Amino acid sequence: MATYPTTTASEDLRARRKAAAADCTRWLSGRRIPVADTLRRLADAATETESDGYGSGGEVELLEKEVAELLGKPAAVFMPTGIAAQQSVLRVYADRAGTQRVALHGLSHFLQHELNALEELHHLRIERLTAEPRQPRPDELAAIPGQLAAVALEIPLRDGGFVLPTWDELVVFAEACAERGVPLHLDGARLWESTPYLEHSLAEVAALASTVYVSFYKGLGGISGAAVAGPEDLIAEVRRWQRRLGGNPFTLFPYAVAAREGLRNVLPLMGDLHERAVELAAALQVAGFRVFPDPPHTNSFRVYAPRPAEQIELAAVRRMEATRESISYTWHAADVPGWSWVELVVTPDTLTWDVDEAAKAFGELLGD
Repeated sequence: MATYPTTTASEDLRARRKAAAADCTRWLSGRRIPVADTLRRLADAATETESDGYGSGGEVELLEKEVAELLGKPAAVFMPTGIAAQQSVLRVYADRAGTQRVALHGLSHFLQHELNALEELHHLRIERLTAEPRQPRPDELAAIPGQLAAVALEIPLRDGGFVLPTWDELVVFAEACAERGVPLHLDGARLWESTPYLEHSLAEVAALASTVYVSFYKGLGGISGAAVAGPEDLIAEVRRWQRRLGGNPFTLFPYAVAAREGLRNVLPLMGDLHERAVELAAALQVAGFRVFPDPPHTNSFRVYAPRPAEQIELAAVRRMEATRESISYTWHAADVPGWSWVELVVTPDTLTWDVDEAAKAFGELLGD
C-alpha cells in the first residue's frame, strides 16, 4: 500500500526544518496555524451563543445549511474528518445496492492514505479505473463489468499532481455513470479550488454527482472538518455511520466556526489564488524549474528541480534559518535520478509575495 512520499533527509535535517519553520514569520507555500491567534479570531467569528450537541444545532447546523445551499443539495452533514465522511458515503451506497464493488482511481486518497479502510472495515471490493496520473475516462468505467455500488471521482486528483478534467470531460464521465445507473460521488477535498479552472459554479459541478464531499482545512484554511452533501434520505443514513465511526464527538463548534469563516473570507479568493498559481508556475520555469500540470489546474501544483532531494532540502532549510521565510514543504526524490519535487500550495499568504520575488527565492535553492 502506498503512503505519503518519504524524504532522504536525515533525522537531523528534519529536526532543523521543524525548528526553522517554528521560527518563520513569512510563508510562501502552505500555511502555519498560530494557535493562540487563531483561537482569538474564532472567538470573534462565532455567531451562536449555544454550542452544538453531538453535531446537532449551533454553528454546526448553520454550516450544514450553508454547504447544502452552496452545493445545491437538499442536505449536508458535517464531520470532523474526511476519511470518516467518505467511508460513510460509500458504505451507504454499498448497503443500498447489495454489492460491495466500488470503482476508484488507483491514486485516490481512499487507496493511498487510509490504511486500506474500505476493505478492512467495510469489506468493499475495489475496482480500479486507472492508475495513471490523470482523470479516468468513460471507456475505463465501461471496461469494468458487472454491478457497481458507486463510482468515486477525486477532483482534483492530488496524488496525480492536482489534475482536473475539463468541464466537458467531467460532464461526459457523469453521463456515463448515469447511463449505467451507478451513483457518482465527488471526492471534492479541493472542490472549492477547482471552480476557476472548470469555469462553473460549485452548484453546477455538484449537480453532476449524487453526493459531494468537501474539506474545510485545506484551501479554506479551517482547523479541521469535512462535509458530505446529497439527498436527504442518503444523508440521514450517512449520519448513522457517522455515529458508528465515532464521528460526532460531544461538540464540533470550533471546527464549524473555522469552516464558516473560511467560506466567508477565503472562498471568494479562489480565482485570485488560481491566477497566482499560474503566474508562479510560469516564473518558476524561467528560473530553471519544471511544473506539473502546466499551467496549474488549481491553486496547487508540483514543482520539479534539477537537483537531488537531499541537496535542495538542505538549501531550503538553510534559507529558512537565514531569512525566517518558509517557501516550500519538504522536497522528495523524483523518478528521474538527480531531480526532486515538492508541492506548491498558493494561499492568501502567497498573495503577499511578488511573483518575481517568489521565483527568485526558489531560484536560490538551485545555487551552491
